[in-house]
Amino acid sequence: MSVLESDSKIDSKSESEFAAREIASRIASAAKERTPLILRGNGGKSFYGNPSAGEVLDLSSLRGILEYEPSELFVSAAAATPLSEIESLLRENGQMLAFEPPHFSSFATAGGAFACGLSGPRRPSAGALRDHILGIAIIDGRGRQLTFGGKVMKNVAGFDVSRMMAGAMGTLGVVAKIVFRASPIPECEATTVRECNAADAIAEDNRMLARGLPLTGGAWHNGKCWRRFSGGEKSLHRALQESGGDVLSQKEHADFWHSAREHRHPFFDGKENLWRIVASPSAPLFAEDEFVEWHGAIRWRRGTIESANAAANKIGGVATLFRAADPKQSKRFPLPPSVLQAVYKKLKNVFDPENILNRGRLYDFGE
Repeated sequence: MSVLESDSKIDSKSESEFAAREIASRIASAAKERTPLILRGNGGKSFYGNPSAGEVLDLSSLRGILEYEPSELFVSAAAATPLSEIESLLRENGQMLAFEPPHFSSFATAGGAFACGLSGPRRPSAGALRDHILGIAIIDGRGRQLTFGGKVMKNVAGFDVSRMMAGAMGTLGVVAKIVFRASPIPECEATTVRECNAADAIAEDNRMLARGLPLTGGAWHNGKCWRRFSGGEKSLHRALQESGGDVLSQKEHADFWHSAREHRHPFFDGKENLWRIVASPSAPLFAEDEFVEWHGAIRWRRGTIESANAAANKIGGVATLFRAADPKQSKRFPLPPSVLQAVYKKLKNVFDPENILNRGRLYDFGE
């Protein structure tokens, strides 16, 4: 039985459905006029992605937790529902969003997390955001309301469409409702810290993973590596012994991973371009890779477009301009290979044929 009061659930659902109809009508009118729209919930991640022009379409009325079944491990929420509200409800029932979505502000929303497709430190062990999406309801660029997926893992109809929309930056449709898979909170967690170089830290991380140790977070910065372990008391005891170093207090443990996830760590201060390079964990490291996560798969650095792209090309990685020093800077996401560009353009033509939704926010094709 749902943990939400029935009257509250009915009210939230009715209000959300009314808001979705109003937004659909606005999009249909904009499509007829070919008026570009900038989709905005609470604007908590407006810094991310290419700048786009157009009229602002306010999505903040799409709010409310619609359904939550702890025993079925799912929670359904309207897109502008604060992430903090969802996570608080899950925590009360010993559950969490295992992909640890970054907030980057106190008003982050479920829709913003879905549109950006970002995952936190637990991603290598728990999977990406798209792996935890069971279903969505969207409004496409014609103003049609469409539903994909379901509520539980056994219902996989339309599952690929739900995943495809994750990280599309709103360019393929306005997400109105999201169904997340919930996960149990680990029984115990602890973090170790010790001095070592980045290459050794990554190699040790991967050896621990190969041996089945419950490593659910890894980071390196300025000659120190942090490792988070999650699980039962016995498995944690063994992991901490093998990791070595100092064991952080529970407050230090929580503060560090929060600072890494939310970019509150001192490294992330500053006004220079912030780059996120995705590469194979075994790829060579550079001195400019100042903060390393995901056991080497994510390297954060500061610098110019030229230096970041050159580094990414050398190791077969992909560089994204995560935070730009110049708000007008375009081409923050590298263009995909020509074959994938063709696929994206076909999808765009199906879901947003007039190209009115967040035009150019994901890829700058010089439109």
